[in-house]
Amino acid sequence: MIRRPSVIVTTTPYIPGYKIKRVLGIVYGTSIRTRGLGGRVIAGLEAIVGGRGMSYLQELEKAREEALEELRNRAYSMGANAVISVDFETNEILEGFIVITAFGTAVYIEPEKES
Repeated sequence: MIRRPSVIVTTTPYIPGYKIKRVLGIVYGTSIRTRGLGGRVIAGLEAIVGGRGMSYLQELEKAREEALEELRNRAYSMGANAVISVDFETNEILEGFIVITAFGTAVYIEPEKES
């Protein structure tokens, strides 16, 4: 079983209840996915019928999760236990290749002491 690193990921510039002890740098994770021939056929049929493009949406969700997992792994390897100010960039290259990049600031945090 693969052990996933325990890294908090947030879009905010801070994490309530924690203090940033060290900023370790910019970190990113990227995923590039494409739909196979079957996925393109289904997407084409969905486009003809109209409505939500579920096959395309599923590929975007998979790509986003892969990018976040890579981001967590890279942050963990830098010694981080959190990534703050995370944002996503989505592009399409060539024909049908979805590129998702998640990026943020890798930090080491500790719980704040209560007074």
